[in-house]
Amino acid sequence: MNQDSNITNIKLLKEFWDHFSDNKGAVLGLALVLGFIIIALLAPVIAPHGSSEIFEGQLRIPPIWAEGGTTSFLLGTDDLGRDVLSRLIYGAQISLFVGISIVCISAVIGTILGLLSGYFGGKTDAVIMRFIDILMAYPSILLAIIVVSVIGPGLMNAVLAVSLVSVPSFTRLIRANVMEIKNLQYIQAAKTFGASPIRIMLKEILPNCMATLIVQVTLGLSEGILSTAALGFLGLGVQAPTPEWGIMLSDARPYIQSAPWLVTLPGLCILAVVLGLNLFGDGLRDALDPKLKR
Repeated sequence: MNQDSNITNIKLLKEFWDHFSDNKGAVLGLALVLGFIIIALLAPVIAPHGSSEIFEGQLRIPPIWAEGGTTSFLLGTDDLGRDVLSRLIYGAQISLFVGISIVCISAVIGTILGLLSGYFGGKTDAVIMRFIDILMAYPSILLAIIVVSVIGPGLMNAVLAVSLVSVPSFTRLIRANVMEIKNLQYIQAAKTFGASPIRIMLKEILPNCMATLIVQVTLGLSEGILSTAALGFLGLGVQAPTPEWGIMLSDARPYIQSAPWLVTLPGLCILAVVLGLNLFGDGLRDALDPKLKR
């Protein structure tokens, strides 16, 4: 029996990979995401210098391919004499931590609210959805700025603020899935046999929402990283000297003409990570949704 189950799982994985690999953009996104994760995990090993190590007299040295570049600082130095490459590498750690923290918090809260709203309906649904409507009435970045302004800047406060504005997307998605699933025959059979609402939601409904939830988590990672970088750029997120890409962009604004690499390199890192996560998420959606399989 276990052998048959293993064979079935292998066939499902192969079928998933066949559909996923047909999308070249998704494969590119997966490569970018894996590269981002590897860099973040191995940052202390591959970074040539410390993230906050200052080299006196080495201010705004250009990258190695530009005139005046040196092999000691492959991507140059910033206005304080810190190695840009090392700060970008350690910045990947911050972005990975921020993205995972945001999707964990928002996914848990949004999934619980979506399950309760979709399953019970009535007044429960009305109260939860009016709360979600209030959150969605403001642009997400504006609401995050308001929350951070109230509770104060900082890494964890930025994570909490972005998590709050990310809850509606998870709630509405899970609610729509629950409302579609809860009237199916096997759910009615579970009710007939006396299963409690909590058991039905967790054991019968939630597993059937996992494919959609996984895709939303992937897309939520990119939104969380982008929003946190925006808060850092505005001075409301992660604070200096933490090597966060948004702060690096903000610090480089006065040198956008004299030292353009200080702005370009962190921006390219944000672009690559967000693009990779979005491409990967689209590929997962196409591979996991039977309606989108070709």
